Amino acid sequence: MKKPEKAVEELRPEYRREDFGKMTHGKYAKQVKAASNVVVLAPEVARAFPNGAAVNQALLSLLEIAFTANVKPRVVRK
Repeated sequence: MKKPEKAVEELRPEYRREDFGKMTHGKYAKQVKAASNVVVLAPEVARAFPNGAAVNQALLSLLEIAFTANVKPRVVRK
């Protein structure tokens, strides 16, 4: 079997760079960041939990305690 040829970093002859307009780096970075649901844990918290499932389990347990104590957290129980 033949090895695939390496990708050429040049445009094909039928394309011209001028056809693409001005390119900007990170043009949509703000929208992507706003739509992201990533939560960064403090290092000491991250060390206490082996994975995301353990963090979720601990937080759900905390929510159950809050509902039992009749404290209203910011989220609505499903």
